[in-house]
Amino acid sequence: MWNMRTQLLSAALAAALCQACVHEHHFKNAGLSKRQEATPLAPLSPEEQILVDSVSNVTISEWSYYYTHGYHVAGKNMTMAEWTADRFRDGGWNASVIPYHVYLNYPVNKSLSLTYSNGSTFQPLLDEAVLDVDETTSYPNRVPTFHGYSASGSAEGEFVYVGRGQQDDFERLKELGVPLEGKIAISRYGGPFRGLKVKNAQAYGMVGILIFTDTGDDGNVTEANGYAAYPDGPARNPTSVQRGSVQYLSTYPGDPTTPGYPSKPDSPRADRYVVMPKIPSIPISYVDATPILAALDGHGVDGEAVNRTRWVGALNASYSTGPAPGTTIKMSNLMEDEYTDIWDTIGIINGTNPDETIIIGNHRDAWIIGGAADPNSGTAIIVELSKAFGKLLAQGWRPKRNIVLCSWDAEEYGLVGSTEFVEEYIPWLTDTAVSYLNIDVGATGAWPYFDGTPELHEISVDVMKKVPWMDTNRTMYDAWLEYTGGEIGVLGSGSDYTSFVHRGIGAIDISANGGSNDPVYHYHSNYDSYHWMSNFGDPGFLAHKYMAKYLTLLAYNLATQDTLPLNVSNWATQMEIYYNDLETTINSTSDTLDISPLRSALDEFSTRTQEIVALEQQAITSKDTDLTTVVNHKKRDFQRGFTSQGGLPGREFFQHLIFAPGLDTGYAPTTFPAITESFLAGNISVAADYVKRTADAILVAANIIKT
Repeated sequence: MWNMRTQLLSAALAAALCQACVHEHHFKNAGLSKRQEATPLAPLSPEEQILVDSVSNVTISEWSYYYTHGYHVAGKNMTMAEWTADRFRDGGWNASVIPYHVYLNYPVNKSLSLTYSNGSTFQPLLDEAVLDVDETTSYPNRVPTFHGYSASGSAEGEFVYVGRGQQDDFERLKELGVPLEGKIAISRYGGPFRGLKVKNAQAYGMVGILIFTDTGDDGNVTEANGYAAYPDGPARNPTSVQRGSVQYLSTYPGDPTTPGYPSKPDSPRADRYVVMPKIPSIPISYVDATPILAALDGHGVDGEAVNRTRWVGALNASYSTGPAPGTTIKMSNLMEDEYTDIWDTIGIINGTNPDETIIIGNHRDAWIIGGAADPNSGTAIIVELSKAFGKLLAQGWRPKRNIVLCSWDAEEYGLVGSTEFVEEYIPWLTDTAVSYLNIDVGATGAWPYFDGTPELHEISVDVMKKVPWMDTNRTMYDAWLEYTGGEIGVLGSGSDYTSFVHRGIGAIDISANGGSNDPVYHYHSNYDSYHWMSNFGDPGFLAHKYMAKYLTLLAYNLATQDTLPLNVSNWATQMEIYYNDLETTINSTSDTLDISPLRSALDEFSTRTQEIVALEQQAITSKDTDLTTVVNHKKRDFQRGFTSQGGLPGREFFQHLIFAPGLDTGYAPTTFPAITESFLAGNISVAADYVKRTADAILVAANIIKT
């Protein structure tokens, strides 16, 4: 029988809320919620008014234009890092550029051909079309299509379609008798992080892999539905290709050669193949993928008969498994290895209390000349934020807490710049960091979306009510509520909050996205360009403007309120939901697991949250500043408890025992991950061990907040 445990784990992950970089969103209530009456705009303080009045879509578009018209693949544009530091300095921030010396690789050349059993051939383009109206698509130094951290190598042989490349897709193929050993895989994007598709193909004995974009993931806006393709319309350009890293992100992020310590020129180097593949991989467009998939029609098992989630897409093929006897692929991939500098740009405003720090971050590097959405919508927003805070600084203002503004390099390869920074500055971060605010893809449309640790839910919603939305009479809160049904997702991985969360620092990840009827966003493609953004993604840069207002106000409130506006009690509420999900998972199998220690720890934590609420109220009523400091430090520190018991089984980097990216997702979160994944893998003794460890972690957190 097909692996029941694997099916249950996949179901649990599919139900999770996730957003990292740009991924699928999974809401409990699919589709848009019923539109409500507009929420009255909450009043602003005089300082808040100065901040929001300082935000301009005109200057944001100027910042965007700068970042999207120069080559800025990781490790290749120090000038842009220095320019960013200069913009921070213009706003009165102390700014510097911090280098790290990391392992990266860059494309040299690649080739791909399909040979049919009758000897005829098909030669894919492997490139994106140059568009006259989109100037950066024709730049002489435009970036070829490739996978970062992919392996150099060649492969030739018959090929098999493996769906979205999850472990259970491969297990299903084995059950159906489809041969995998020595074959080349072709997989569609979507579902797990692309690196895990390659990892799984390699683990099942395959010798190479192609990964393609499928219009079945493009919502309603497709050429098949009558929409013109970009640049003539909002549908996907047929030649668009998703570049990206193939690092095994769910094992550990950062420089593959320096796990757990910062990358310096004299750093010892570890075996990078722990988190990197040894088989070649090439990303391709759907126009190149269609003939390759169609060559499998009538061979192996028909796509519908495979009976796997999102196995069948929208291209002109049956999505049969293959292989097709005598029909072969020949592929080669050559990469250049480098140890090279990357550059994190850091801006600082020192607060009156040096023991508490708010950190804001976005990555600057892109896979392409453009990157108008990923990441430079977020980059333009944080530069505008630095300018807005500069207006207050010019008046002699100083926050209560330090504000640190970070422009990361090399996020795209594997969260490298932020991970190396955390690894270097972990003592200071452990002592002072309150919250990390992440904005990666700031805007691809007009629908706000958030993932965050539970203590930040309440303040993030409250600030939404202070922000109008898209020059209408609605608030940001109204749009968010309609899009998400009022849900803030659980953090998984895929962006720069990861290293902070797994060292016990609360975080939020914010974005504004397109819906199923909005223009298709060309993720990691040459068409993620200034031209696409200004004509389709966010004409007028209005979503950019209001996201900048939001992030600025959120940072301001966290940095200035006397009592940290963090709701510790919501951790008790959310962990109760995670506990119920765990019970459901256990009860869905024939195995048993004693989770009573976890139940007791959750009850203890809930009791202690009531104590900190009472202590906070006492501090406010008595206006006791020393007591307020005690409360604030408890709020700052308690999440360190969740990361106090060592890492997850086999992936020690991930220390947070309440949630983490799924082992076979890389992006999407799993709650109580060590327990859930060990149990579903049949490792009951390991699961039992992590019941105790997770309970102990919760008790450490409870002990920090108790009075």
